[in-house]
Amino acid sequence: MLKVGDKAPDFKVLSDQGKEVTLSQFLGKKDVILYFYPKDNTSGCTKEACSFRDNMPRFDTKKAVVLGVSPDSVKSHQGFIQKQNLNFNLLSDPEHKVAEAYGAWGEKSMYGKKYMGILRSTFIIGKDGTIKKVYEKVKPEGHAEEVLQAL
Repeated sequence: MLKVGDKAPDFKVLSDQGKEVTLSQFLGKKDVILYFYPKDNTSGCTKEACSFRDNMPRFDTKKAVVLGVSPDSVKSHQGFIQKQNLNFNLLSDPEHKVAEAYGAWGEKSMYGKKYMGILRSTFIIGKDGTIKKVYEKVKPEGHAEEVLQAL
């Protein structure tokens, strides 16, 4: 996993709107909150997304953009955004290239079975493209507030 002070890897993926999004398009303009979550419309992921949604005016005030990343498809993201009235972009990373570049893809365990998946984590990336803060093993409840306090 990347550490504070590392240069954040650039990426090019599709957003929920089907448009290409890159990290470099935000550099020099805004801090980027890049959060990785396992799956649209699941309880923990919904709590986390809604927490970011409810705090978006505060992120806007701090000149920060929130980007959620999961392996889900653009279509899945569109449904999740509509159902939860989300007010930020979700990025589709079906081949988990972005997650791997950030160290947010790894071995997980559920009911004794091991499998590969998203490691719920968040990165605050400064306007200069360096990582300012890393959150590993994120607890969805109250996470957006935790991130806001670090900005």
